Amino acid sequence: MPADQTRLHADVTFLTNLQPARNCHNLQSLNKAADYIKGCFEKLSGTVSEQAFTADGRRYRNIIASFGPPEAERIVVGAHYDVCGDQPGADDNASAVAGLIETARLLHLDRPALKHRIDFVAYPNEEPPYFATEHMGSAVHAKALHAANIKVRAMICYEMIGYFSDKPNSQSFPNEALAKLYPSTGNFIVVVGKTGQEAFTQQVQQLMKPHAGRLDVQRINLPAEMGLAGLSDHRNYWRHGYNAVMINDTSFLRNPNYHQKTDTIDTLDFPRMAQVVNGVYGALLAL
Repeated sequence: MPADQTRLHADVTFLTNLQPARNCHNLQSLNKAADYIKGCFEKLSGTVSEQAFTADGRRYRNIIASFGPPEAERIVVGAHYDVCGDQPGADDNASAVAGLIETARLLHLDRPALKHRIDFVAYPNEEPPYFATEHMGSAVHAKALHAANIKVRAMICYEMIGYFSDKPNSQSFPNEALAKLYPSTGNFIVVVGKTGQEAFTQQVQQLMKPHAGRLDVQRINLPAEMGLAGLSDHRNYWRHGYNAVMINDTSFLRNPNYHQKTDTIDTLDFPRMAQVVNGVYGALLAL
């Protein structure tokens, strides 16, 4: 059963219409986003829970939907629902949250026999001022898994999966060496891992490809200390030795609306976003 573009659009519409912007300071909007995600999860056959934590005197919530054998080895699929500053955040990161919810919906609708437990986790506080701090929702989640000695098979992070361009030279790169290795047209999705994770990154890429239609699925491994490698929630799982990758449309290397008020729903490519979700869903079942 393929991802539904209408549902993806509806999820992005809700999140991008929240006012004021759903950033870490606007708790009313941030909690409306969390409640919406929780409501979507509660319509499914999984078990829904919250992981609350405090940062600077404010209460934040990870929203979790769990499927499969409760005590089995775990796969985590995550996306952050906050935005940076005062902007609608259609690609960053409503696209990824919609992808997260839709992947959970597909699991619910297909009812496959699962040998692993799959946790879908929506996080706050990925954006500044909490990025790269212990107050990221994903940092709280990953730390708790490690403290409980939970065996994690894999973590897949949805981060900006909605912006594509067929214009020549629409894809930029941080250096010429990378530019020689990848397409110059920004119409692909990339599986991003750190150096040393090459086998896992390739595995996710190869498992996505048969399910992603005509969408080109690329992969890259970069040193963890290189900023581009860990620009989202997967970074916090690396810290505890878990295999983790980011599914990404290359962010500001392609999308001129990154962290701008122009990051609006009309700039997104929902047919390709659905192909990303189909690819990740297929990979999840085969990991």
